[in-house]
Amino acid sequence: QVDVAAMVQLFGYVDVTDTGFIVAVLSIAFNPLFWNVVARWEHRTRAFSQVLGSPRAACYCLGAVILVLNCVRSHCFTEAMKSQPKLEGWDWHWIYYSGLAISAVGTLFVISSFLALGFTGTFLGDYFGILMEEKVTSFPFSILDNPMYWGSTAIYLGWSLMHASPAGLLLTAVVAISYTIAVLYEGPFTEEIYRRKQKGVKSK
Repeated sequence: QVDVAAMVQLFGYVDVTDTGFIVAVLSIAFNPLFWNVVARWEHRTRAFSQVLGSPRAACYCLGAVILVLNCVRSHCFTEAMKSQPKLEGWDWHWIYYSGLAISAVGTLFVISSFLALGFTGTFLGDYFGILMEEKVTSFPFSILDNPMYWGSTAIYLGWSLMHASPAGLLLTAVVAISYTIAVLYEGPFTEEIYRRKQKGVKSK
């Protein structure tokens, strides 16, 4: 059972009309939309690869842009938290250190995902025709699907707890929703790419 009164009290601290909060929401929603649109356009036309001379160069360029956008998103997220009030009574050491631990686990998932996938595997290389030989099943993929996304969400959750920020918690929910939608679009599309690869191998 969800305590509605507690939820109302929590989000009563959040001014959703604040410019910084709106900018943070837009930056969170924009990132997965951007990389999915660009990557699918590249998969359909190969135009990006043609302009830059190779699929790998195009993938590295998109990856660099995504990293910059993620830095912008994190900045907007932090500024939105700073501009809104903290939750009274949440300035306890155990909450701070719980948030720190959650962020540490999230960082572990993000870094280990990157090491397992490599740069092109992380930044949608399959859309550029840079396919992996087989599905990655090592840690952290042995624990959960899409650990990069959920690790990133955990970092924001921990950051919000460390700052006792209701605005941060609400923005973290927006992050989780945006990643959930991204997974719904990316998962089937990526599976189709590898299904076609497997079909091509069998037909040879």
